[in-house]
Amino acid sequence: MEIRAMRAFVAVVEEKGLSAAARRLHISQPALSQTVGALEREFGAQLLIRSSTGVQATETGLTLLAEARAVLARYDQALAVMTARTGESATTLRIGIPLELPADLLSKALLDLASAYPGTRVQARHLSTSAQVADLHNGELDLGLLRERPPGQEYDAVLVVEEPLGVLLAAERAAGLAGPDGIRLDALNGLDWVGFPRSGSPAWYDELTATLRSHGIDPGPEIPDGQPLIAEVKLASVSAGRAFTLAPPGWSQPLPDTVTWFPLAGHPIVRRTWAVWNAGSHRRDLGQLISALDQPVTRGRPRPSGSAS
Repeated sequence: MEIRAMRAFVAVVEEKGLSAAARRLHISQPALSQTVGALEREFGAQLLIRSSTGVQATETGLTLLAEARAVLARYDQALAVMTARTGESATTLRIGIPLELPADLLSKALLDLASAYPGTRVQARHLSTSAQVADLHNGELDLGLLRERPPGQEYDAVLVVEEPLGVLLAAERAAGLAGPDGIRLDALNGLDWVGFPRSGSPAWYDELTATLRSHGIDPGPEIPDGQPLIAEVKLASVSAGRAFTLAPPGWSQPLPDTVTWFPLAGHPIVRRTWAVWNAGSHRRDLGQLISALDQPVTRGRPRPSGSAS
């Protein structure tokens, strides 16, 4: 039995339900249910009595509860002692951030973190989703903000933002395509898509290009690995009038007069960002930051305008 499973069982008994315990542990309810089920199979005994009003521990479950609390108390004490001895390295939170992250997504969460844990220093790095997953696996990141949720049980994740993407076009071309609800995605057929390398976020790339193809748009050849397009390059490509790129409402980069942003009619493309961390982590400052981020936001759907703000 792992420490993580002990902590999950204790949370379920204390919260008297799987939903509340899942929120407390920042994991999904199905994952928590699987953990408890695995414990019952491991011990060959029923640990919880489930009913419409919640759950309660059986006699065997109460025995496990007492033992698990004792082990967790000793484990947390050991962590506290080692954290105190390892100094600054234990008080640095290493965060991976993708390009075009909403500017205000982290601001309040980091302020709350600074207030609750003034000794924690945040170190942020711009990395693709794939690079962040690799660094999480290698222990080089504590938290990643990813465009897709990694599979498997190695990681826990919460959805932190949903952004209905609009389109950046040359202003003259946009004027001929825009309707009262924005620009139809299929109206962009014949224009080149200024995208990003598939290697940076394969699942998100495949979802996005499948949507483009379903609306009659050829995504074109893949961008070579290691060549993410920065905002200035995207805007230069779009300004010529033969290409488009996708961007969220309130895009942070200033737009030249030759380029304008419009929503896509019906909002067919939604970009999601997940906060992802190693499931075995028990850092309290990381838990504080995740708690502050665990309030999924859908960015607004503004009316068509000539700027990204």
